[in-house]
Amino acid sequence: MKLMQHTLAQLNTMDEAAFVAALGGIFEHSPWVAREAAGARPFANVDALYRKMADIVAAAGETRQLALINAHPELAGKAAVRGELTAESTREQSGAGLSQCSPEEFDALQRLNRAYREKFGFPFILAVRGYDRKGVIANFEARVNHSRADELRTSLEQIYRIARFRLDDLVAA
Repeated sequence: MKLMQHTLAQLNTMDEAAFVAALGGIFEHSPWVAREAAGARPFANVDALYRKMADIVAAAGETRQLALINAHPELAGKAAVRGELTAESTREQSGAGLSQCSPEEFDALQRLNRAYREKFGFPFILAVRGYDRKGVIANFEARVNHSRADELRTSLEQIYRIARFRLDDLVAA
C-alpha cells in the first residue's frame, strides 16, 4: 500500500480540511491534533511541524491524552486479527513481524495485552519500528511491571516516536 506523500510547501498551503485529511492519521484516530496544528502554519521544516503537533498533545491534558492512548490498537490484538487496523498500524505491526507470530508468540502477546490493560486501563504502546517479535515481547514483559504514572509517560513518548516516523514517511523531502 503506497503512502500519499506531500511536500511541506503543499501542506503549508492546503486548506484546513485538506491538511487534516493529509495529517489526521499521524496521531492514531486523533485528527484533532492536525486540526489544531493547521492554524500554526506555515512551518519552516518538518521538525517544526512535528514539534507543534507534539506540543499540542503535551498540552492537551490527561483526559485527551488517555483518549489518544486508548485510540491505539493492541499489538497483535483483536483488531489486527479481524483486519481492522489503520493502514499505518498495519504497516508498522507487519514491519515488526507481528503478523507472522508463532502460536506461542501470539499467545504471549494476548496474555501480555490482557495483563497490561487490566493493570493500567489502556493498551500497551510501542513504536515497533526497528523491533522484531522477540524485542517487542521483551519490552512488553519489562513494562508491564512499571507504575501507571511511568506507563502514561512512556506511552506518550512512544506515541511521539510513532508520530515522527509517520510524519517522516508522509512528508517528502
